[in-house]
Amino acid sequence: MAFLQIPWLPAAVLFVISGAVLLTAFMFEHVGGLAPCELCWFQRYAYFAAMAVALAALVFCRRGGVTPSLLASAGLIFFVGAGIAGYQVGVELSWFESSCATPITGTTIEELRANLLAAPVVRCDEVAWSMWGISMAGWNGLLSLALGLAALYAAFMTERIR
Repeated sequence: MAFLQIPWLPAAVLFVISGAVLLTAFMFEHVGGLAPCELCWFQRYAYFAAMAVALAALVFCRRGGVTPSLLASAGLIFFVGAGIAGYQVGVELSWFESSCATPITGTTIEELRANLLAAPVVRCDEVAWSMWGISMAGWNGLLSLALGLAALYAAFMTERIR
């Protein structure tokens, strides 16, 4: 509860964690050689949006009524990111189909060539990395869900303390 007594701290924590997640994703990409698929980028966009909202909450933390709304908005953004991650896990498990996971087909050489050139470089249905049987999208979904719950809890408690 003392954590929530400092008005800027929940937004700062969300900002730092979101930045750390993005930095980790870029490290996997540029150091680890794991290129992101289209759905991976959508998950990153959720973290960028959450960072922007957390930054706005930091800027406006002196105005008590604005911070809980911004924290709740960040929580909803994290839930959207968790939904995207859940969808990608479903694509990886072949529960859903995605445009970035379609097979390359064609009846002529020209059709095959055109479909090959139009195909995404990284397919969404292939698991590039996993730990303990959970893919990177699965871990991201769990983290996004936890951050969304934490942001909503911080918004509720900040409003309650105010």
